[in-house]
Amino acid sequence: MVNGGGSKESQSAHAYTPGLKISPLARVKKTRRLPLPGDVLVKEGERVNYDTIVARTHLPGDIRVISAAAILGVEPEELKNYMRKKVGEQVKKGEIIAMYKAFFGLIKSEIKSPVDGYIEHISEVTGQVILREPPIPVEIDAYIPGIVTKVLPKEGVVIECAATFIEGIFGIGGERHGEIYVAVDSPEEELTANKITPECEGKIIVGGSYATCDVLKKAMEVGAKGVVVGGVDFKDFTDFLGYEIGVAITGHEDIPMTIIITEGFGKVRMAKKTFNLLKENEGVLAAINGATQIRAGVMRPEIIVPKLDVNPLELPEEEELLIGGMQPGTKIRVIRAPYFGALAKVVRLPIELQQVETESPVRVVEIELEDGRKVIVPRANVELFEW
Repeated sequence: MVNGGGSKESQSAHAYTPGLKISPLARVKKTRRLPLPGDVLVKEGERVNYDTIVARTHLPGDIRVISAAAILGVEPEELKNYMRKKVGEQVKKGEIIAMYKAFFGLIKSEIKSPVDGYIEHISEVTGQVILREPPIPVEIDAYIPGIVTKVLPKEGVVIECAATFIEGIFGIGGERHGEIYVAVDSPEEELTANKITPECEGKIIVGGSYATCDVLKKAMEVGAKGVVVGGVDFKDFTDFLGYEIGVAITGHEDIPMTIIITEGFGKVRMAKKTFNLLKENEGVLAAINGATQIRAGVMRPEIIVPKLDVNPLELPEEEELLIGGMQPGTKIRVIRAPYFGALAKVVRLPIELQQVETESPVRVVEIELEDGRKVIVPRANVELFEW
């Protein structure tokens, strides 16, 4: 029910809108969890560094199925009589695990193990022997330097640190760390090939508004750990990787370098606040992760610059980013096509549902783009952003 006197636009339902987290000093919390139960190697209160191994487990090895009875030419129920190895016994690659002899050894068949491992099962029904390869060790490192604030028994740990924290809008590549190296003089300047030098090896290169595929490839060739720029053409991501990439979830690409764009696809000036924070931390070791998920359970690429002289436990808990309600004049960024990455200001917040291209009725917002155009987009397509 609405009390009299209020206009429809003032009744905008206070749609709380998430925004990218950009903070000069924040309490950053990371949960480091094993894929399967294992051993936690650190204790609560312990200080860890980037490469500290905090937990370890083993994944089951691959299996190899051998049709042993058929190879030996015996009945499945007879197979056990010709096995040289029993269930549970270790075997080496090339070692004989079963043998059949007949006519005083004139006829002989044998089976050699194709891999190192152990005998997991011998079937008298199918005549198959199942070999299991050795377990695969899996280790989880800390990713950030900080304090172990919680141990999750047999699962992992929670690590916290004080840091400058910057989220990007899209990225590829996994977790890495290196020194921040600012290669341009302003957030408007394009990152070009001549700015990528041998001294970029092991560094996180910060550009300005744009980088091409050739520039990204050169950065990878010199051994850079990462590239952070305002924008990259989506096609250049495809050319860089050699295959078409989906935008639903990233971070598992098999590449030696992480790429983060902070603003959007195309040539887009990096936000001054973001650029200035990175410039202030030039030469400082930072952690980056390009993993991005833009559907349910949103995950943003991130840059974390730890402040080792600050105790994270003395900072307030990280707040859920519900940065108030939008209102006319609020600065936002569009996070979906056709205006992906565009910066804008809120003009109106109509309360009526409007039908969009999908023919679904949704809440919308009228925004003014930087070039002066006024357009209407679904509220779910924008996030708060101070630019």
